[in-house]
Amino acid sequence: MMTDVAKLAGVSHQTVSRVLNDSPQVRPETRERVLAAVAELGYRPNAMARGLVSRRSKVLGVVTFDTVLYGPASMMLGIERAARAAGYGVSIATIERVDRLGVLDAVNALADQGVDGVIIIAPQLYAEAALHDLPAQLVAIAVESGQDAGLPAASVDQIEGTRLVVQHLLDLGHRTVWHVTGPSGWYEARDRLEGWRRTLEAAGATIPPVIGGDWSARSGYDAGVTLAVEPGVSAVFTANDQMALGVLRAFAERGIRVPEDISVVGFDDIPEAAYLTPPLTTVRQDFDEVGRRSMRLLLQLLEGEIDVPEPPPVVPTLVVRASAGPPAGGSNR
Repeated sequence: MMTDVAKLAGVSHQTVSRVLNDSPQVRPETRERVLAAVAELGYRPNAMARGLVSRRSKVLGVVTFDTVLYGPASMMLGIERAARAAGYGVSIATIERVDRLGVLDAVNALADQGVDGVIIIAPQLYAEAALHDLPAQLVAIAVESGQDAGLPAASVDQIEGTRLVVQHLLDLGHRTVWHVTGPSGWYEARDRLEGWRRTLEAAGATIPPVIGGDWSARSGYDAGVTLAVEPGVSAVFTANDQMALGVLRAFAERGIRVPEDISVVGFDDIPEAAYLTPPLTTVRQDFDEVGRRSMRLLLQLLEGEIDVPEPPPVVPTLVVRASAGPPAGGSNR
């Protein structure tokens, strides 16, 4: 109890409150005495109680959607870790329908809880309309939204991540790279498609037809069945690792060796990627850094800073494993 801390430190209840809220109106020696009492008693101040003094709830709202996909789930975890490190709790609103009304309903529910601000994980085009129609007094930022979202945003450089992995295949000697794309309604799928196309164009390589996917291993398997009978395929870039898993299965069933016959690369570096057969070359996103940049941006806005610069996109890293190698015979099969 705060009263116990005050008694042990020999100060008033108000002085303890000032110390816990970093007030400059406390002498250094008094602050040290109060903090020593806090440590001795193991006192943990309640975030809501601090909020009554600071007019902040010390709780942030996060709008996300119901998914088991590795990327969005990891991004949510990164944001939660960053919030905890900054002394904030997190209230999560999961939307069942990814559209304007679904997002607005979730945002309004969080606003009714009195959260200090809201982070909206909005990687789908269908959610963008809601970002232009948020409550006027709400402090909000977006994560993985489009450039026209109308909100400050934190993101991963999907185009650069794609360039890294596609260029790796070209540097191995492949004359072109086929692509299994994610669903068209996702910004990440769109940007990875654009990065693939740009990289091939910059290399003067032929751009093959796109094979559609929906992020699932099943759609990757179906794409692998198609690619297995397509002449001239020596390298495949799938827009996420789950689809790469499906491609690998389809190739294995048809006697196509990876990487001896066809190289396969993915994106995300799921925990299982290193244990596939063969281990998967892929792109790793730093979701903890996305969380930190999101929190830094939101806290700057909460402090009333004006013209806060949007953080630069987090640059992913290439993870080279055994699923990619030179084309058979030094050229496309």
